[in-house]
Amino acid sequence: MEQLILLFSGWRWQDVLDIVFNAYILFRLYVLFRGTNVLRVLMAVVAMWVIGRSANAMGLIITNWVLQGVITVATFIIIIVFRNEISGVVRTRSLKFFLWEVPRAQINTPVRIITDAVVELARSKIGALIVMPLKTGVDSIISSGVDIDASLSREMLVNIFWPGAPLHDGAAVIQRGRITRAGTILPLSQNRNLASKYGTRHRAALGLTEQCDALVIVVSEERGKVSLVQDNQIHEIRDPNKIESLIKQYTGGPEPVKGMRRQNRELLVAAMVCFLCTTALWLSFSRGIETLANYDVPIEFMKPDKKMNIIDASASKSRLLISGARPLVNSLTLDRMSIKISLDGTVVGKNKLTITRQNVQLPPGIRLKNIEPDQVEVTLDTMAEKQVPVQADFSGKLPDGLIMTSIRVIPETIKITGGEIALDNVSTVFTEKIPLTELTTSGVINVGLVMSPAALRPDEKHEKVQVRYTISERKNHEDTQNR
Repeated sequence: MEQLILLFSGWRWQDVLDIVFNAYILFRLYVLFRGTNVLRVLMAVVAMWVIGRSANAMGLIITNWVLQGVITVATFIIIIVFRNEISGVVRTRSLKFFLWEVPRAQINTPVRIITDAVVELARSKIGALIVMPLKTGVDSIISSGVDIDASLSREMLVNIFWPGAPLHDGAAVIQRGRITRAGTILPLSQNRNLASKYGTRHRAALGLTEQCDALVIVVSEERGKVSLVQDNQIHEIRDPNKIESLIKQYTGGPEPVKGMRRQNRELLVAAMVCFLCTTALWLSFSRGIETLANYDVPIEFMKPDKKMNIIDASASKSRLLISGARPLVNSLTLDRMSIKISLDGTVVGKNKLTITRQNVQLPPGIRLKNIEPDQVEVTLDTMAEKQVPVQADFSGKLPDGLIMTSIRVIPETIKITGGEIALDNVSTVFTEKIPLTELTTSGVINVGLVMSPAALRPDEKHEKVQVRYTISERKNHEDTQNR
């Protein structure tokens, strides 16, 4: 369970969008190619890819190499052998069909009406070509003909194919219980092994079923025979009583509700499989190709009590060993990482704090491998104030013949703020170094203060003090002492 949680930890919203987008593309490919040979071959290629990845994980080098070669060759074979079916899908009539429309099988088709019309056409030896799209649809393959969207009836079908009628030479398309198009020209099959007894209508029906899973009913004008064409095969029907049962068999039967539910279940299962396959593929690439990197990240101490002050810390940075997908690691910057340690529960003095994974904030998709150091010692103190004297700090010596007779610091004492521990060790505050070599006459100088330790702070009004000094000649000073 822990490995599973770690596998899905650190996901970004971009990762979810990436998976959903590619899963939808995979689902659309399934919808567009379902029922065709292309989909079956693609599923075989995917199966080989899965086996190849498994062989790679198990260290089967030759097997993985062979499968990669087979997959590469199979890709070119699919493009060459099934170019007609692929071009039929690519030549879609509308953007809606290509992006989100789902072709439905013939569920609500009145089979009895079609059967009666076909029997009458065959008895009268009137040639007819009736197309019934199933799962893949035919809009991407045929775009000719006249859109009529007429109610389906025996009389309407007979009139469409009646000799001399404007639309009798083409095919009629029946979808969802209506005649959607008539006078449609179908692509002819290039199969040279087709028997000579079959005419242009049979060749056209065969050409359409080579590119989709539609059911095509052909009525021969010369022989008055009825044939059902599907999956590149022509089935001659000698007994007219079997026409209705065979049409029901191919179109889903007389129970439209169950047929619709069955299609919905099929599409739902396909969508779930596409999502799972895309997720597995994403995990295979993002988790399988990991990159390690070290970053020195500053430690940020969170102070719950404003009266507390950090006097000292054993480390200001900690080195993090991280891992993740190469693009994520390469784009990582320090401002996107942080180490935050709460000082809640600490006391005045030295405190040893442990840096855990909960203290480290990393971008989604980046995993923490190691922390060094994983402990830091922090010295804390409460803030206090203290009045201390100020002493001027001179360096060097006065020029020859001069002597400093008086020194006065204004103010003589100042108030400093800092930790109680640090203040206990402070009895005097010194000024910055004043070089005596530069002093030749009496005067006044403004000089800053030196805080030791540096965490101490002087009163804002007295960040600098005034030093007044008197310098006189050494000879005059000695004469005065002799008198």
